[in-house]
Amino acid sequence: MAARYLRRQGYRILARQHRSRIGEIDLIALDGQTIVFVEVKTRSSNVAGHPSEAVNHAKQLQLTRAALAWLKRMHQLHQRGRFDVIAITWTTGATPHIEHFKNAFEAIGTGQMFS
Repeated sequence: MAARYLRRQGYRILARQHRSRIGEIDLIALDGQTIVFVEVKTRSSNVAGHPSEAVNHAKQLQLTRAALAWLKRMHQLHQRGRFDVIAITWTTGATPHIEHFKNAFEAIGTGQMFS
C-alpha cells in the first residue's frame, strides 16, 4: 500500500524490504534525484500512540546504518538522500489513513551520511 502511494506521488521504487545483516529498510525509492529510505509503520488504532512514534532513536540509528550500507554497496554515496516515514492507520472496516512524513529525521550516529 505504501509503495503504491509513493508511485502515485511520482516516486520510483528501487527496492522493497531490503534486508542486510544491519537491518531492514521497508522501501527505497527515488524522488527526482533524491534516494529516499522509507520506514512504514501500520497500526489498527492510535491507542498505543501514532504509528510514526515507533521510529525512535534506536530505529533511526539502525536505518541510518542500513541506508549507508546500501549506498556503499550500490556505489551511490554521491547521491542526495533522506529518510521518510509513512504511517498507516487501518481500522477495521474503514479506509486506511496514510500520512507521509518527508524528511522525518536526519541521519544519526558515527559516520553520518548526508552532512
